[in-house]
Amino acid sequence: MCGIVGMIGNRPVARLLVESLKRLEYRGYDSAGVATLVDGALHRRRAAGKLFALETALEAKPLAGDIGIGHTRWATHGPPTVENAHPHVAGKVSVVHNGIIENHQEIRTELVALEIHPESQTDTEIVALLLNKLLDDGATPEEAMRQVMARVTGAFAFVVMMEDCPSTLFAARRASPLAIGYGEGEMFVGSDALALAPLTRRISYLDDGDWAIISADGARVFDHHGAEVERAVTLSAVSGALIGKGNYRHFMEKEMHEHPEAAGYTLFHYNHPSNGGLAMPEMPFDPATLPKLTIVAAGTSSFSGMIAKYWFESLARLPVEVDIASEFRYRDTVLPEGGAAMFISQSGESLDTLMALRHAREQDQHILAIVNVPESTMAREADVVLPTLAGPEIGVASTKAFTGQLVALACLALDWAEKRGTVTPERSAGILKALEHLPVQMAEVLEREHDLVPICHDLSHARDVLYLGRGTSFPIALEGALKLKEISYIHAEGYAAGEMKHGPIALIEDGVPVVIVAPSDQWFEKAISNVTEAMARGGRVVLLSDSDGIARMGNDATWAFEMPDCDPFVAPILYALPVQLISYHTALEKGTDVDQPRNLAKSVTVE
Repeated sequence: MCGIVGMIGNRPVARLLVESLKRLEYRGYDSAGVATLVDGALHRRRAAGKLFALETALEAKPLAGDIGIGHTRWATHGPPTVENAHPHVAGKVSVVHNGIIENHQEIRTELVALEIHPESQTDTEIVALLLNKLLDDGATPEEAMRQVMARVTGAFAFVVMMEDCPSTLFAARRASPLAIGYGEGEMFVGSDALALAPLTRRISYLDDGDWAIISADGARVFDHHGAEVERAVTLSAVSGALIGKGNYRHFMEKEMHEHPEAAGYTLFHYNHPSNGGLAMPEMPFDPATLPKLTIVAAGTSSFSGMIAKYWFESLARLPVEVDIASEFRYRDTVLPEGGAAMFISQSGESLDTLMALRHAREQDQHILAIVNVPESTMAREADVVLPTLAGPEIGVASTKAFTGQLVALACLALDWAEKRGTVTPERSAGILKALEHLPVQMAEVLEREHDLVPICHDLSHARDVLYLGRGTSFPIALEGALKLKEISYIHAEGYAAGEMKHGPIALIEDGVPVVIVAPSDQWFEKAISNVTEAMARGGRVVLLSDSDGIARMGNDATWAFEMPDCDPFVAPILYALPVQLISYHTALEKGTDVDQPRNLAKSVTVE
């Protein structure tokens, strides 16, 4: 989603704004811009496309000024053109914005009736025009901000710069994240701590509904009632180093090769040898008597939840419901008294998941969050946080964060099974041993990724690809199909293999690739039986299985990729790697933008 930065410096800020925007590239964007105040006048540079286009514009026409705002835009209202790029300027006011102003059309109509005409198609410009009108009508900047906060509705974060306040920035948030950074004689504001990390570690997070007046020596913060409040300033743990690709071609490739490290760090966090076993966070309820667990997530994170459902129900004998975040709060969800709701998110900022969390809070559920960003909004609002130690994930398509989530969920399911008395000590020890061996097995898969390249060369010419799996392999089939769609733009669908005969088999024609995720587990025979139905109709099968599974299928598969033997409990974590690698190498064959696929954003902060 859109990225926001703002700075009040004791030095020129244009270059610093661009450097901070580079740290927000992971959010996805299609245009960018910066604005500064120079001798009391607003100046800006904007460009469609990647940040190098903005850098080129700044090289051609440099910007002076020691106060400024910057933005990377992910288009919602209006196409990604220079005219729609931020910052937007209206008279004395410039605005950058992330999110959605829901009542923008109503305000737009009122402004047009007053002969105030927007120049762009965005909802953001409405904020700038409204602020400028209030100033023209005699309001002070502070009064104008109060009135705008009372008037606009939606989920948003914005930073405002005004000609009448040459050393002040105004910032506001509602549902979308925003952080203020405290420097030495300088102040900063950004969408997250990562953007500000090279500039300062002293960070304050605005609460929902807050707005702030920021000057060089500090910030005054007001809550949604308009009362002045104090927000804690903490030391951020985010590294100041700009994340680099190293020797890899893409962030996605680099992050897939960090699977073993991410899984190992996450496991080590919950199963440190010095603990003599699992050491999970203290719960505000007794897992032994918990009536139900509701898991809510979006995208790849929802597949983590689907796999966890198998684990919690089969191992801990705990009823689990998995819900899509964007649907959860709109169906008048029935949640049991004393129940728990778990929210899974890489960023901890995805708005649909965050709003689902708040809905569950209103239903008096205990709130758990599995996040990769411990300073995120979800982490701050949860009762219990289970971090994944995957490190920053820059590629839009989630990779190592997914396996980190699965490791954390596996540890929690095992811990609760022990507390509920539904797993034997021997089985518990076996699962822990399998988890501890995962990083080594992940490395084995990565060492053999070149074996997938010929397969991906053929897949790159396909119009449609089917992914099949049973049991815990079904969500991995969904993950494979999603990844292929996301970064190669090939139409792909994931199905429970047993559903083939209930409709999807009609899609099979001669040459259609069918990827079957089939470790040697309790579902193997059924899965292979289902995939032979596709083969009989001309489908070309890509078999992902271990040596035993490949031997049992014989030479029937068009291609086979051999996986290490593993405990079926941890198989979905390990089998996530080949489906992600297939999507990556297929995208390479097609020449698409792997790290920033079209129309997608890393953290979806609008609904």
